[in-house]
Amino acid sequence: MKASDLLVKCLEEEGVKFIYGVPGEENLDMLESIRTSSIKLILTRHEQAAGFMAATYGRLTGKAGVCMATLGPGATNFVTAAAYAQLGAMPMIMITGQKPVKTSKQGAFQILDIVDMMKPLTKFTHQLVSGDNIPNKVREAFRLALEERPGAAHLEVPEDICEEDVDLQPLKASSVRRSIAEDKSISAAVEKIKRANNPLLLIGAGANRKLTSRMLTAMVDKLGIPFCTTQMGKGVVDETRPEFIGNTALSAGDFVHRAINHADVIVNVGHDVIEKPPFFMTDHDVEVIHMSFNTAKVDPVYFPQLEVIGDIANAVWRMTEQLEPQDHWDFKFFETVRDKLTAQIAEGTDDDRYPVYPQRLVKDVRDVMHDEGIIALDNGVYKIWFARNYMAKHPNTVLLDNALATMGAGLPSAMAARFVHPDRRVMAICGDGGFMMNSQELETAVRFNMNLVVLILRDDAYGMIKWKQLNYGFENFGLDYGNPDFVKYAESYGAHGHRVESAAGLKPLLERCHSTPGVHVIDCPIDYSENDRILNSEIQQRAAAI
Repeated sequence: MKASDLLVKCLEEEGVKFIYGVPGEENLDMLESIRTSSIKLILTRHEQAAGFMAATYGRLTGKAGVCMATLGPGATNFVTAAAYAQLGAMPMIMITGQKPVKTSKQGAFQILDIVDMMKPLTKFTHQLVSGDNIPNKVREAFRLALEERPGAAHLEVPEDICEEDVDLQPLKASSVRRSIAEDKSISAAVEKIKRANNPLLLIGAGANRKLTSRMLTAMVDKLGIPFCTTQMGKGVVDETRPEFIGNTALSAGDFVHRAINHADVIVNVGHDVIEKPPFFMTDHDVEVIHMSFNTAKVDPVYFPQLEVIGDIANAVWRMTEQLEPQDHWDFKFFETVRDKLTAQIAEGTDDDRYPVYPQRLVKDVRDVMHDEGIIALDNGVYKIWFARNYMAKHPNTVLLDNALATMGAGLPSAMAARFVHPDRRVMAICGDGGFMMNSQELETAVRFNMNLVVLILRDDAYGMIKWKQLNYGFENFGLDYGNPDFVKYAESYGAHGHRVESAAGLKPLLERCHSTPGVHVIDCPIDYSENDRILNSEIQQRAAAI
């Protein structure tokens, strides 16, 4: 068979359902092989968006998402998406084309060393120089992309290699069980928790796995230990539970940080140093149990006294089996923190001022999204409001990026979620800056007849940086811009365009858009004028007063 056919058969063997990308001349053999395969091609309008979609597919399914591009500029457009997947621990395979490596007559036209470029951004990068190497290199790329900690892998497939004749079959994946934590570390963790007066669970990105979610929920059910989450740990355990005491969206000084500082043992489940530190260790007054697939990276603000290394779900289950609620555990302060936080979050949720204020926005979005509905956030100051105020009830229902924290990923991530979960409500929530970085993908969404809501929070500026600029005491300069008429812009792609005209009109408009088929783009003016007062001053003062 032709080598490109073998390559696609290898992808089928790995369970690939979709390939996202923008094919070029050097991909034409592979494109023809895809045409006759079981894999669905999702043709996008930019390679970066294809990479974001593939990474998000990996995040949602635990299987490696696949994207493809041509050589040169097509491959370089994958760079941000590669970093997004690698830092965010999302399994992804990038396949890029290249000029013939044996008989090229085009000099150096469009040729870059893409393999070398991808080395610092991936777990594995390799140029195929023989069709005979396809089965083992594809299997190796998937193995490494999926292995904890997951990330990005890259294969470069030159044009002449795709054309070779081969007589091989795909390699099947071996059966692998993750290593489990040793009994001594489990016993030591159990004893620390038993002796604690104020134990606390902190749930991070590495715990955002389906089985780990179930095991942690069972632990909270049995023991009643309070828990808090990092931004990428949202929803691992239902945040509407009474044991939930907050999200570490702010770096310090929030209500949740008072609880963290009060704890004498912190069980840090799935901590990933890629995330902004959820707390800072400054002395040894607090004992920290690090539970992860990997040992803790040495850091000036994080030096756990005990590490439980291995499959997290298994370790949580074993610890739960050995633990019982202790009479001396005291959760009163945590409960006070929870009550104060709940009251503060409720403030402003019925604010009728217009443009819409963030507190009202988050509440209205939460009200219209079903329990398993998915919001995909781009990056901006609104991300803090959603991480802090939006209560996630299930894992991976709040897709935000607290690793690379790139702009432009919100819309593509929502589209990937729609492909994976066609039966759920899905909403992209983007600032006007982030939306415009990949807004061309509206055409892709319309072409695939998606039911999708895109909420654009318009402040006509790079609002997060303006907030920081104000914090630094600098004058307002260099961060304001103009925008198109987003209603007409949406309609030009064949989508439905809407504009929020009042605070009271936001919720019914969201409900109507979710209930009506098609792609809906909502222009929502937003007022961030109180961000500095609330996020940088008021919350800290009220938390300190507890």
